[in-house]
Amino acid sequence: MDALFPALRRAPAKTALRFGDRALSYGELADVAGSLARELRALPTWSGGQPRVAVWASSTLETSVAVVAALLAGVPVVPVNPKAGERELAHILSDCTPSLVLCAQETTLPAAFDDLDRKDVRVEPRQPVEGVALDEPDAATAGMIIYTSGTTGPPKGVVLPRRAIAGTLDALAEAWAWTDADVVMHALPLFHVHGLVLGTLGPLRRGGGVYHLGRFAPSALGAALTETTAESPVMVFGVPTMYHRLAEHLDDDKDLAKAVSSARLLVSGSAALPLADHERITRATGQEVIERYGMTETLMNTSVRVDGPRRPGTVGVPLPGMDLRLVDDTGGVIDARDGETIGEIQVRGASVFTEYLNRPDATANAFADGWFRTGDMATMDAEGFVRIVGRKATDLIKSGGYKIGAGEIENALLEHPGVAEVAVTGENDPDLGERIVAWVVPTGARPTETELADHVARLLSPHKRPRIVRFVTSLPRNELGKVTKRALHA
Repeated sequence: MDALFPALRRAPAKTALRFGDRALSYGELADVAGSLARELRALPTWSGGQPRVAVWASSTLETSVAVVAALLAGVPVVPVNPKAGERELAHILSDCTPSLVLCAQETTLPAAFDDLDRKDVRVEPRQPVEGVALDEPDAATAGMIIYTSGTTGPPKGVVLPRRAIAGTLDALAEAWAWTDADVVMHALPLFHVHGLVLGTLGPLRRGGGVYHLGRFAPSALGAALTETTAESPVMVFGVPTMYHRLAEHLDDDKDLAKAVSSARLLVSGSAALPLADHERITRATGQEVIERYGMTETLMNTSVRVDGPRRPGTVGVPLPGMDLRLVDDTGGVIDARDGETIGEIQVRGASVFTEYLNRPDATANAFADGWFRTGDMATMDAEGFVRIVGRKATDLIKSGGYKIGAGEIENALLEHPGVAEVAVTGENDPDLGERIVAWVVPTGARPTETELADHVARLLSPHKRPRIVRFVTSLPRNELGKVTKRALHA
């Protein structure tokens, strides 16, 4: 395998990482990460095999340096969510048994880390270096262990080999024409795939720059774009919540709209971006947000390509190196590419994980004949464009003999002027099997239930109308902005 971060070996003077007013060039990153990597490579092995290191994954330069150093050393790195609760932390640490934890110097760690060795990460370069002179670890070895959100039980450690990280980033580079000239700008947390693998390791693999904004605000994004796009093409990575907030400001802030229009690419992921927000952003800026689809276990599976048609509401086509198919309830492959037939997505390819750590049972259950069962439901059209309709467990509603995707109804409801936010779920119904329930955050005065049901029936079809509308002041969301639908029924 080629070097994961070839620019570190060349050690150019260009900026690699920028977090607010703190920055490191590639030469400086080679120094601090290379020095730490040599220390990590000297960690003693133990009966379980390779040593592992935990990283307290705050949105800082220190986190980025720690992760790069561990990957240079060939030591599997476990990013830890700084907002994780006591029980979750205890489970993760007992499950992955790290040799030590890496963190920023001023960090106060929870009690769960009391019995674990700690090493503070330095980001001050000490001397000029020629690059990182470490042998590249084998591509099949574990690079990262990222824990799932634990919606169906304790979080599972997803073991991602180095080849998967390189493979997914190279596939995205081909789909997005991503080069060393690009700066990736985002405000994403660094304990998951989107912010860490795509938003941080991705630019470093290309030899481009990372510009982390800290907390997201439309004004901060606009100022950073105005400053940066004059010198470099910028790719903005974000989640739908960020783009929704951006869309709300664009009509009234022409300077912001001009700044956003200067970005080379706007990329949304981690959840579906509502069509209404697609349209508002395009109308104000001329930019079309592109979406991609992936998950912790598979990294990226599909994306809209920069050299192909933009299809709002879809997540594009399978990426190079990834195979994708839809299957029905019996496991039979769905051959129809009509854009209507719903099936579960299954994938295989270079970016798929190796195993769930210490869970051979869960690993075996996750695959069918070598295909990973994602649990996501989708349609595919004749050109291979995939449209996600939701999770099999929470977003596929079986009502009156129909299979209905919650996302389609949510998009229709968001077109109503009285709906600010919405989530659609299914509830048991003695007659229909499941009835459609809409959880609505109104824009002001509440529309009537009948008005919303008729709106959906007119845009879609009568059997897709909500049978119950529940008005709420807000929707429960996780740190990536995804609505946690299970919490609605708690």
